[in-house]
Amino acid sequence: MSPDSSRQRPFVYDAQVDPGEVRHINYEVGETYLGQPVELPVTIINGEHPGPRLFLSAAMHGDEVNGVKVLQEVAGRYDPAKLHGTIVCLHVLNVPGYIAQQRYIPIYDQDMNRAFPGSEHGSTASRMAHVIYDRFVSNCDMGIDFHTSTRNRMTVFHARADMADEGIQRLVDAFGAPLVLSGAGSAKMLRRVATEDGIPTLTIEMGEANRFQPLLIDLALQGVENVLAAYEMYPDATPERTDFRKVLTSTQEKAWIRANNGGLVEMKWGPYPIVEEGETICVISDHFKTEEHAVTAPFTGFLIGILANPRVLPGHPLVHLVEVDDDEREIIESIYDLAGFTRHGTFHWMGKMGDRLSARLLDGPA
Repeated sequence: MSPDSSRQRPFVYDAQVDPGEVRHINYEVGETYLGQPVELPVTIINGEHPGPRLFLSAAMHGDEVNGVKVLQEVAGRYDPAKLHGTIVCLHVLNVPGYIAQQRYIPIYDQDMNRAFPGSEHGSTASRMAHVIYDRFVSNCDMGIDFHTSTRNRMTVFHARADMADEGIQRLVDAFGAPLVLSGAGSAKMLRRVATEDGIPTLTIEMGEANRFQPLLIDLALQGVENVLAAYEMYPDATPERTDFRKVLTSTQEKAWIRANNGGLVEMKWGPYPIVEEGETICVISDHFKTEEHAVTAPFTGFLIGILANPRVLPGHPLVHLVEVDDDEREIIESIYDLAGFTRHGTFHWMGKMGDRLSARLLDGPA
């Protein structure tokens, strides 16, 4: 979209959506074994007024559904008569994985997020990526790709983006995520390919697979609202900014802590998702509890990713730890004093916090 255009244009893929129109379509991106179409649900809200074109995408991995709910809400929330620009909602990128409730494209376990910009003559994932990128993403000015952690893990709400890119810096500032992991991303990842093509794109990670977590969804919807306000796309948009932001650029500041032993995991951190250097994060024990292996923190940090499955093998990730200083720690604790882990909508990985909730439930009302 040319910034000095005085009139809004149709959004063109291989059809077109005129200014002031909202269109919900099922767009063919492949075929099943029976030769029936595999169709991507798409909503295009083309505003009456000129402005940027923003794509939103979800379910790149078929079991990551928080973003699916975000896009469902966005698709019905904004009036094209007031919209300056275009919102393109790509509701479920990995349709086969979504149907099978699996992370990857079934049978060959292809990761769609390593297939962009795709090819007309490539693998199944590559062909689907080509259609999505060519018809929709390439016609936009910026994008937000919504993810969750994979199954059996959770992640706190954060953004991943290449903060060396000026366009990305503006988009991240607009969205307002409190934590940003900076990096270009892997080759053929959607956000990397799009950003390198001049379409700044960030990834939002939030929560767990195969479930809706309403408060995280609300945070994502507010982030979209913030972007619409910052880019003057929607006059009624009401931005809300976080008081805390940390951008991580150094590999020394973050680390996955992995199990060296197999067994059952009992989390020992809490009540905040912060551990001191040398503190026990969890204990791995055998079924007889005759062997116990404590896993300690290599540095003082914030747990942004946490195992949700109590069974582990050697090499399984236990927690994703991000280094924090005293000031950042104080802010994080105040945030969790206010909202707690209820925003994640699940309790099974909550360490000592789970004990506190259980005691409250057992004690009954005061």
